[in-house]
Amino acid sequence: MSIYTGPIDQLISRLKKLPGIGEKTATRLAFYILNSPRKETEELAKSLIDVKEKTSFCSVCFNFSDRDPCKICQDNSRDSETICVVEEPADFLAIEKTGNYKGKYHLLQGVLSPLDGISPEEIRVKELIDRLRNKDVKEVIIATNPSVEGEATAIYLAKLIKTLGIKVTRIACGIPVGGDIEYADERTLSKSLEGRKDI
Repeated sequence: MSIYTGPIDQLISRLKKLPGIGEKTATRLAFYILNSPRKETEELAKSLIDVKEKTSFCSVCFNFSDRDPCKICQDNSRDSETICVVEEPADFLAIEKTGNYKGKYHLLQGVLSPLDGISPEEIRVKELIDRLRNKDVKEVIIATNPSVEGEATAIYLAKLIKTLGIKVTRIACGIPVGGDIEYADERTLSKSLEGRKDI
């Protein structure tokens, strides 16, 4: 039970709903906001409202954007013959931050999970296949997470895409840079061996 009432308690309660935010962090953030200058708090509130009102899905890749098509889909300098398929916007951001990938993207907005009732119709599979039929794409890189659902989604997509005569690749999974083999689990080691390449 909270010792605070009214607006402070409401703010802490709302902040706790954010992923990765527990009671202590929510309380710390609430007091940071409370002690911040009014202008800074108003700018935070405006940013929260703006992101809801001015952001939607790109009609091509289904990433969040404030324009349609998004900046990456409009960028003619990017390789339009390669599409990297990811689960969520956070995955897109992680790949984009590497600076190594110069192609286009497709965001599924989820993964297949029959136990949770998530079928191909619930994610952006149809849109991906339609896009591949209408564009001159030579390679699709499947970059779903190495979870059970991510692997199932990758296998499902690979079967569909191969029927279109398009090359399908999967990002490598395995030992992280700086990791020790002795501490890796069997599945990670298996994936590392499967994903080996010439040096």
